[in-house]
Amino acid sequence: EYPFHRRVSGFTSSLRTSSAETFIPTSVDPSNGLHRPHQKPAILRKISAAQQVSASEVVTHLGQTVVLASGTLSVLLHCEAVGNPKPTISWAKNGEEVKYNDRLLLQPDDSLQILAPVESDVGFYACNASNALGSDSVSIAVTLAGKPLIKASRATMINTESPAVTVDIGSMLKTIQKANVSIYCQVAGVPEAKVTWFKNKVKLSSTHHLRDGLLLLSNVSLSDQGLYSCKAANLHGEVTESSQLLVLEPPRPLPYLEDLTEVLSSAGPSTHSVLTSPSGTKLTVSPGSSALIGCAVDGHPTPNITWLYSGEPLSSRHQLLAAGRILQILNVSDFTDGEFSCLAQNEAGSLTQVMSLAIKEYRWSVDKLTACSASCGPRGLQLPQLRCSLDGAEVNASYCRETPKPSLQPIACNRRDCPSRWMVTSWSPCTRSCGGGIQTRRVTCQRLTAKGSSVPMSNEACAQASKRPVDTQNCNRQPCVEWAASSWGQCNGPCIGPRLAVQHRQIFCQTKDGTSVSSDQCISLPRPLSTQNCWTDVCGVHWRVSLWTVCTATCGNYGFQSRRVECVHVRTNRPVMDYHCSWRPRPANWQRCNITPCENGTLLGGGEAEWCRGRKEGRAVSQKHSTGSC
Repeated sequence: EYPFHRRVSGFTSSLRTSSAETFIPTSVDPSNGLHRPHQKPAILRKISAAQQVSASEVVTHLGQTVVLASGTLSVLLHCEAVGNPKPTISWAKNGEEVKYNDRLLLQPDDSLQILAPVESDVGFYACNASNALGSDSVSIAVTLAGKPLIKASRATMINTESPAVTVDIGSMLKTIQKANVSIYCQVAGVPEAKVTWFKNKVKLSSTHHLRDGLLLLSNVSLSDQGLYSCKAANLHGEVTESSQLLVLEPPRPLPYLEDLTEVLSSAGPSTHSVLTSPSGTKLTVSPGSSALIGCAVDGHPTPNITWLYSGEPLSSRHQLLAAGRILQILNVSDFTDGEFSCLAQNEAGSLTQVMSLAIKEYRWSVDKLTACSASCGPRGLQLPQLRCSLDGAEVNASYCRETPKPSLQPIACNRRDCPSRWMVTSWSPCTRSCGGGIQTRRVTCQRLTAKGSSVPMSNEACAQASKRPVDTQNCNRQPCVEWAASSWGQCNGPCIGPRLAVQHRQIFCQTKDGTSVSSDQCISLPRPLSTQNCWTDVCGVHWRVSLWTVCTATCGNYGFQSRRVECVHVRTNRPVMDYHCSWRPRPANWQRCNITPCENGTLLGGGEAEWCRGRKEGRAVSQKHSTGSC
């Protein structure tokens, strides 16, 4: 009913064709193909009708539409391309690479053959020719005589610069504002299909620019966002494809940030706030204070915020508030003077806003001078006093501990002749160390000049100002004392070694005439020893041990044996109290023995062990502990 060469509206009209049988680019010289210059690929377009070789085979070139009939057994799609170097040919269906199999065959001449076509073979086939200089692509529609077919794309396109952009229906488009957008809906169908456009499932009115399956949206804004659908319908059915349009708005600065005001109201009084800006702002704060830095930006979609300090990303330990739009600095002293910046980015672009941080410094400053160190003479000095200040106000000096102090020079003061006064030398050594002695010094009247020299004066010149100091005094009036000791006591203290003990004596402080006084009066004198080591026969002792007893078991984990340990005198060989031997470690008097597994699970007890020992020694033993064997 519908011949194979029937032109389908909305498809072939968009292809580049000429009135000739074959279109060949002007740069191609067929007669001298081996010497033609390098050239981008160009696919030859044919505008003649599809050729029906037989009742079941259809042969066609690109630029045509093939309508499958129930008797079609084979469709051969030709693709001829020129170019230098020779182009490489590849095929795609509905934007995806054709996967060859036993029905989809790639012929030696790069033609695509479809054997026994079925409904799933319906679609738009594109021949792609490429070489090192570029590529070319032309489509052909294979459809059924019935329900329309729409060439759809599943690509995502992002346009951030071009003032005009064109996409196929089915694509996802993200574009900047004020761009001119064209959405192309390429339709094939027999009979001819009617195209209707919708936005968000609402039919578009004739006021929109609709032409030959093309929807034109001029100077798009945020209000143009939405889902645009192309519906193709004829007598046999309808099909719909849609494209999502998202209008992008690059980040732009805002004059205020409401979130910053809310956060600042709950912060402490020492918290400062500032907004970043494209041209830069500045914040000057005191050391140790906190700050809130806001990044007031807007855009669509909402920009992502990245904070940087001196061009480097900030570490995660710094807290971000209000979805990253506010940077909270708990202590500005963690930083030096530098530049903070917020980088706002979305798919439409980026914006950088900056803020310079200046931290006030603690400084040493000269306040006033100290009092003069002398009222007259050559050595009067005044030292400048330092104080720690911040912004001119004095603060605790501890804040300046890491700041080097400036070098200060003393200032001369009161450099004049002094009045006459008594001058004294140091006291001479005492004539006696104890029991009362005498010491003397020299007393003269002198005047100290501004140049530092002393001028002798008469005693009358000084007596008018003050009484003459004494030149003699008593000294070392304390009584003379010494350490005295009693005779050594007996050598009977605790033993500290073989034949070695300790003896004691009393030490006391007394005067030369033998009167006892407090030991504190002799504390400056070397004190004699009050104890010493001594030799005594009482400490001639040692530990004596006997032989180990027989083990209480011959095997198992519970056998033990013991022995006698006692302290005995070396000479008499008689036992004495153990503490006489305490200067040497006491030997053990028991130990475990025969810690070995028992055969047949038998453990010999104490009575059985004694019976066995008697048997071995040939002694007469009781039979009540007999087990029959040892």
